[in-house]
Amino acid sequence: MGRHSLPEDSTGPDHSPRQDPTGSRSAARRRAVAICTAVVLALAIGAALVLRGALLTPMKSCASDAVRLGVAASPDIAPAVREVAERARSAQVRSDGRCLDVKVTSRASGDVAGALVKDGRDPGFQVWLPDSSVWVDRVSSSAPKAVPLDTLGGVASSPVGVAATPPAAERLGWPEKRYSWARLAGAATGSTDLRLGAADPARSATGLLALARVNASIAELGGGPGKGGPADTRAAAAAKLLSERTSDSDDQVLTTLPRDGSGAEEGNPRRNQALFLSEQAAYRHNTRAGDAPRLRLFYPADGTAELDYPYAVRGGDSVTTARARAATRFMTFLADAESRRILSRHGFRSASGKAVEEVARTAGGKAPQPYRAVPGSGPSSAELDTALGMWTITVQSARLNTVVDASASMSAPVPGRRGESRMDVTKASLLQALSQFTPEDEIGLWEFSRRLDGARDYRELVPTRRLGLSSADGSTQRDRLTAAFGALEPVAGGATGLYDTTLAAYRKARDGYAEGKFNAVVILTDGSNQDEGSISLGALVKELDRLTDPDRPVPLITIAVGPDADLSACEEIAKATGGSAQQVADPAQINAVILKAIVSASQAGTGTR
Repeated sequence: MGRHSLPEDSTGPDHSPRQDPTGSRSAARRRAVAICTAVVLALAIGAALVLRGALLTPMKSCASDAVRLGVAASPDIAPAVREVAERARSAQVRSDGRCLDVKVTSRASGDVAGALVKDGRDPGFQVWLPDSSVWVDRVSSSAPKAVPLDTLGGVASSPVGVAATPPAAERLGWPEKRYSWARLAGAATGSTDLRLGAADPARSATGLLALARVNASIAELGGGPGKGGPADTRAAAAAKLLSERTSDSDDQVLTTLPRDGSGAEEGNPRRNQALFLSEQAAYRHNTRAGDAPRLRLFYPADGTAELDYPYAVRGGDSVTTARARAATRFMTFLADAESRRILSRHGFRSASGKAVEEVARTAGGKAPQPYRAVPGSGPSSAELDTALGMWTITVQSARLNTVVDASASMSAPVPGRRGESRMDVTKASLLQALSQFTPEDEIGLWEFSRRLDGARDYRELVPTRRLGLSSADGSTQRDRLTAAFGALEPVAGGATGLYDTTLAAYRKARDGYAEGKFNAVVILTDGSNQDEGSISLGALVKELDRLTDPDRPVPLITIAVGPDADLSACEEIAKATGGSAQQVADPAQINAVILKAIVSASQAGTGTR
């Protein structure tokens, strides 16, 4: 039958294309619709699977391929940064296609700085967020060979002022009455008998910045710092009084305030009535005060200090490129609008220092207190070193033997100081340094050249004794030292007998060690050893190393004055005793260098036990 093998009625008349062309087109359409539907469904299912895979793949990468970033943050800002880190994690913020996984740990800024200076091991973080650039500068200046820190900018800020309890603030005329730093500190030593506390300036940037501001403010009243005038007397009195009411940390100092608002504890002499405090710390206290009195803030009229919260990224090979880029990405995330709102809710200003009205009011700021003023530049490194050096001396007391080069080269003129020799400028700087010490400090004076006292290269001019010690004629040790410093003169034709003098001075200081004081020998020289018959440098270093007793430390502080001084030898000598060596182009810098060296030795744990 060929192609007609089927009977004609086998499909019926409705299914015959020859008999019903219209029905044929309808069936074709139905088949097309069915095919299209199947294709669409297949495409939809495939698209869903692809979409699902696209959504799941990043989630999987965030869990398994995130770039992990460690941030060590100051305890005050750590909660806010941790909240921002959680937000970054939830939003799957990425760096180079990988999600950020930021772990924030709370670590005291001073502790981190100390660890970075002393310990070369990996500290366990890539980003450091201390409360102040003070700490970054200290690490950079104290450990030049350490892993470098690259500061990308500030994350937040908070001005430092004086927070007072309501009764104390009322007595001082808050908010209408405005004070300078000097007058606020003076209120603690004046008739108002304000009990003013602070965190230890050696451990707290808040305490140190406030102390430096007080010193600068007092100096502006007259006399100038280090001149032995009224400014020094007031600065020493403020530091001494403050040292009796210090706490180890910013959090601990807040516990010294009255614990309730009943007024019963206001008269308790063990409770502080006012504190050097940041705006953020006052904000945090007031928001959690409960029954405790809410603080009132005085913003000093001569400019507040400022905590600037620098974002410092560790450099060097210890941080991978991926983590370094992630650190930069997290910094930009911290600066976006929502992150700034989070920081503000925790009581911080932006890095620009612009006041946040709600934060300032909650912290206790109120017009006409100048809380809207943007803090200016902070104290210089030299001002901070001077303040901290003075503080160390005030709190700890010192026993120093000062050994001054009297060789002929000390008569050389100082460039830029018409008519003044190295010895002239050295004497003025030593007198300036002397004014920083208290009556309880013990200071002595030697001079040295070559064959200065018979066969000896050195001569004791004033024995090391307490500055307040009086003689039968009524003069004090300070008077005798002042006269001896003023009488120092270069020895005509005198050479430099540095090594024998150093050994003799160290032995004498070691034998006269005073428990509980900062013990040290300060040697100033402008040359190199010129005594051919003296001990060699290698033998001197070996003997100093043998004499050094960790339980009775006496660091040597060597100061190389001018370009001809043997800095390398000074460094070897100082290192053997746990001390330090500094070179100064101008002898006028000697005072600041001595104070800085005392601070460095004290922080390193040498000089006192």
